[in-house]
Amino acid sequence: MRLFVTGGAGFIGSNFVRMALNGRLPGLEDAHITVFDALTYSGTLTNLESVKDSPRFSFVQGDIRDTDAVGEALPGHDAIVHFAAESHVDRSVNDSRIFVETNVVGTQTLVDQAMALRIPRFVHISTDEVYGSIDSGSWDEHQPLLPNSPYSASKAASDLLVRSYHVTHGLNTNITRCSNNYGPHHFPEKVIPLFVTNLLDGKKVPLYGDGLNIRDWLHVDDHCRGIALVLQEGRPGEIYNIGGGTELSNSELTRLLLETTDRDDSFIERVADRKGHDRRYSVDIGKISSELGYAPQVDFSEGLADVVQWYRENRWWWEPLKERAGL
Repeated sequence: MRLFVTGGAGFIGSNFVRMALNGRLPGLEDAHITVFDALTYSGTLTNLESVKDSPRFSFVQGDIRDTDAVGEALPGHDAIVHFAAESHVDRSVNDSRIFVETNVVGTQTLVDQAMALRIPRFVHISTDEVYGSIDSGSWDEHQPLLPNSPYSASKAASDLLVRSYHVTHGLNTNITRCSNNYGPHHFPEKVIPLFVTNLLDGKKVPLYGDGLNIRDWLHVDDHCRGIALVLQEGRPGEIYNIGGGTELSNSELTRLLLETTDRDDSFIERVADRKGHDRRYSVDIGKISSELGYAPQVDFSEGLADVVQWYRENRWWWEPLKERAGL
């Protein structure tokens, strides 16, 4: 199988690529992978350093909005696995234009080229944030889309666009919607890597509002295992939620990170809440579990400890990124 992986130099995409090329995704041990990535601020080739010499790996620097670049690199592949996206909610609140351009127009470019070049499979990686906020219970895949941030609105639009190409044109698509990911190589503007690296440097961490917003946490390895199952066995046109099964308030998460880094409450800085901040996310994974046999494998406490240790040992990776981003 030849895979065209957009955004494969970013956090989740690079993890998928490394796992596939290292034989850690059953069924993809022989996959050949082309990473197509624009290398914006959050994508870096250091994420692919360990697999760059694999005979099954190739890299093309390109923008998913560029029809010519996509059209030149895409022929001959069996599937597109579409990770590429602008994804930081705070940035979308300040300026949403690039989110619409990349997440909507970029996705439209890819599905059009998939149709023109007769690519057999298209797996679109989305987010639980398209559902909005839920007070109790968990969303299944039939939940209406009620996004509350410009970021999640742009992802919801791209989801609907992908779905329409299945219904209208018969493109064999799947959409996955994941809960909050964590793991190594996570760009340090997101909450866990930002808090961990700040605490390692003896800096305070900015906790929004009352800290009671709740998220379900999913290790990136489990997410990639779910995507691999959908890629190989997902029913055409279907949507699959992928969750981790660990719900924590931001305050609870912060205290775990304080404990793991040997810091105390004096390192918490209360800041004004984000505009439109969703209160709670929770996905029902019954569909992917029953149909494809998915279950999260990484225990959260062990996974979080491993992540903190990774950031302790890999300052060379995150310090330059934080400096360039002004974090």
